Amino acid sequence: MRDSVIVIVCLMLLLAGPSTSAWATGSATDGAFAERVDSARGPLRLDGTGVLPCCRLARAAFYLPPDAAGRDPLDDVAKRLEIEDFRAIDADRFDPAADMLLRRQLPAERLAALRGLHARYESVEPGDRYALTYVPGLGTELAKNGRSLAVIPGADFASAYFGIWLGEKPVDSGLRAALRGGLPERARN
Repeated sequence: MRDSVIVIVCLMLLLAGPSTSAWATGSATDGAFAERVDSARGPLRLDGTGVLPCCRLARAAFYLPPDAAGRDPLDDVAKRLEIEDFRAIDADRFDPAADMLLRRQLPAERLAALRGLHARYESVEPGDRYALTYVPGLGTELAKNGRSLAVIPGADFASAYFGIWLGEKPVDSGLRAALRGGLPERARN
């Protein structure tokens, strides 16, 4: 019960409004994430990492192709977001949390199309990792600890789902900056 309360408190903090200080850069990796991962279209390099220190809920890493420097992270390019959980989370918590986050940035008709992925999430234990990997022409793969759970086609799906962390109305603008190497978007261009 305590962990459920912590998850809800963290989500409430994130949903309360934009913040630039909830996510930190730097110590997020400590070797926790590979500098490079392979995708069906070639290698992806680590662009940035972030940790949610207020609840120590998870850490995340974002990857892009080496030639995508300075591009909008929601462009139709290969990308990967990897999230390592620090706490156990029941699978039934993912659907309402994802819905709340997506409602902030999408019209209802687009939100309905994304619900298929929510049902694929499984409960996590500390140290488990989810990865969302988008490959143009193939779709977005959801994997848990390296095991594929689903592949959803379409660049529009990838843009909406990656938009939770990297879009105009991200979960946290500090996280977006951390995942993009700790620099504000305007400084990257």
